[in-house]
Amino acid sequence: MKRDIHPDYHPVVFRDRAAGMSFLTRSTATSRQTVMWDDGHAYPVIDVDVSSASHPFWTGRASVLDSEGRVERFNRRYGASGTAKGTPR
Repeated sequence: MKRDIHPDYHPVVFRDRAAGMSFLTRSTATSRQTVMWDDGHAYPVIDVDVSSASHPFWTGRASVLDSEGRVERFNRRYGASGTAKGTPR
């Protein structure tokens, strides 16, 4: 690797306040705020709006908007031959 062209890659805590979950990972993102981690070290903390702990898809709280599949809805609307309804084939 070339020297002095890559961003600083360091430990960072990402915190999802909605779910009350935090995880320590490495990132190039930085913050002026710090938090004490379980190992006794202070790490920069970045607050996120959504994580796997609060996202409806990952938590199983996702709601299905329609029970019909997209392909079936397309075929019903435009027909299997690809022409629009009401137009001669």
